[in-house]
Amino acid sequence: MNATVLPQTSAGIKVEPLPYALGAYVTGVDLRRLDDAAFAAIHAAWLEHLVIVIRGQQIGDDDQTSFSYRFGVLDEVPIVSKGQAPRYNKHISVISNIREKGVPIGGLGDDEVLWHSDTSYRDQPPSASVLQALEIPLAGGNTGFSNMYLALETLPPELRSRIDTLTANQDITYTAGGELREGFTPVTDVRKCPGATHPLIRTHPETKRNALYLGRRRNAYIHGLEVAESEALLDTLWAHATQDFLAWHHQWRVGDVAVWDNRCVMHHRDPFDPQGRRIMHRAQARDGKRPARDAAAEMAPHPRGQRYLAAQVSR
Repeated sequence: MNATVLPQTSAGIKVEPLPYALGAYVTGVDLRRLDDAAFAAIHAAWLEHLVIVIRGQQIGDDDQTSFSYRFGVLDEVPIVSKGQAPRYNKHISVISNIREKGVPIGGLGDDEVLWHSDTSYRDQPPSASVLQALEIPLAGGNTGFSNMYLALETLPPELRSRIDTLTANQDITYTAGGELREGFTPVTDVRKCPGATHPLIRTHPETKRNALYLGRRRNAYIHGLEVAESEALLDTLWAHATQDFLAWHHQWRVGDVAVWDNRCVMHHRDPFDPQGRRIMHRAQARDGKRPARDAAAEMAPHPRGQRYLAAQVSR
């Protein structure tokens, strides 16, 4: 007779905010058996801290899918390499540098992945990315996260005013690792890139606070500007948004499950020794809302970033 598996309640869940502009560790939880109250506690921590890392998990792909589904509609992932066999779970993508019989088992390899928001080239990018660490190298391969609420809130006033109603095109031609996607041709005119248009300032549909939304730098173009002016403005915004004071770099442990909010967070991966093995499984959920700028949105700063700034001043 099988033992009864009791649901995980919110009792015992601990949230440890980190001393950076974003991020928290969550312990005392088993993602395989969450009840509604336990998930509500995790969801609240996610909205408050922008990125949470849930430690000590032993979950399979179906468990990861079930957990991720609570955040929204799940993306289906394509095969990323020629010769790669279809995976039984169509919602889990493999991020890895491992090859089997000469064929990559996943995407993004072992190079540095530049700062970006996931799939910003889509009309409805994901709200939540859920990444699980299965194998990690001895060093490197950390993931950096940057607080885009705080990036907007710390812009110089004249620059903040300048971008208030601007939109930018997000190119689909290249991956976050800089590889040309199969079936696409190199871009020669950023004004004509295939992709999606999003506002540079987006209103978070749940918190109702505004965040800087840059998506990806490669081939981005701000509508209505000359190309040189667009490039200069984007360079200025990216230089601001990737400053160290906005970021936290997570050093992975096997069993970590990170959940970040693509609506207000950018991320990137540090390089690592290609001889080391790195295998991560990712699911992405969408809330069904296209990025938008709501002129009537709550203008108050997000409290997490402001608490961090206040702590730095008091030191």
